Amino acid sequence: MSLTAYMLLAASSLLVIVDPIAIVPAFLAMTASNTPEQRIRMARLASTTTAAVLIVFAAIGQWVFKLLGITLEAFQVAGSLVLLMVSLDMLQARSSPVRETSEETDAGVVKEDIAITPLAVPMLAGPGAITTVILLQNQANGMAQKIALYICVLVVSALCFFILRWAVRGARWLNPIAMRLTNRIMGLLLAAIAIQFMINAATQLVIKLKAML
Repeated sequence: MSLTAYMLLAASSLLVIVDPIAIVPAFLAMTASNTPEQRIRMARLASTTTAAVLIVFAAIGQWVFKLLGITLEAFQVAGSLVLLMVSLDMLQARSSPVRETSEETDAGVVKEDIAITPLAVPMLAGPGAITTVILLQNQANGMAQKIALYICVLVVSALCFFILRWAVRGARWLNPIAMRLTNRIMGLLLAAIAIQFMINAATQLVIKLKAML
């Protein structure tokens, strides 16, 4: 896979699974008693935390595999199932419990500062996003693609901040129907990405079996 194709895959996969547009209603609800300046500060801290968490997991993912004796193919299949579960909930325009539970959202409402948890983790950098970044890291071919992945993480995290900041300034103009439609479209894209990861794992398993025979 070329560097350009890898960057497009990484950026689109991360943007779809992080899906900052989907958390806008929860973010606004959890910060209803805060000033716009406080909301923007929380959005900035949450986006920074999201970038840090995803980069750390991208860097140590392979080491964790070796430590636990997990093969890449096994993780790809498991990760694909996680992403598929999230995508099915997105297609129905509902919040996925894989990303955040109702208890986590309710806890956020009563917290004074929700930037790190639950906003950054698990709402932005949740199991699905962590799974995606580890899978992408393992698909990276060479140092250039690994660096490209980190850049994509930073870009997506920056987009999270700008989207949340825009939501703070333009909350009155948000269209619930448009947001649900966007969520469904992104869910469809995520489902395709999950299936592709599963196909990649199956292909690698077939190649290994042929080599053994």
